[in-house]
Amino acid sequence: MVKKQKEKTVKRGFYSPALDETSGLMLEEASGIDGLDQEIAVLRLKLRDLIKDSPEENELHLKTASTIANLVKIRYSISKEQKKSLREAITKVLTELAIPLGVKALIK
Repeated sequence: MVKKQKEKTVKRGFYSPALDETSGLMLEEASGIDGLDQEIAVLRLKLRDLIKDSPEENELHLKTASTIANLVKIRYSISKEQKKSLREAITKVLTELAIPLGVKALIK
């Protein structure tokens, strides 16, 4: 009975048939994480371990470093909509704060 109740708490999805109960719960927890910061940090630790434990595996080091670089690039890139929204937010701050304080030259 307890096992049946626990199985119901596991989020069902495409991968669930291939996962045991523990992995299913871990997947559910992982799906609640936003962003790439933890993945980047884990890969950095793995790269450090690879360099220490397998210094001759240069190709693997480079692939791991490249993956980290791509994730960092994705992490800090913003879409056109986000740029527009950011521009509008900055303009609003400047018009509501800077202009009343006498900083008119910044707004065009």
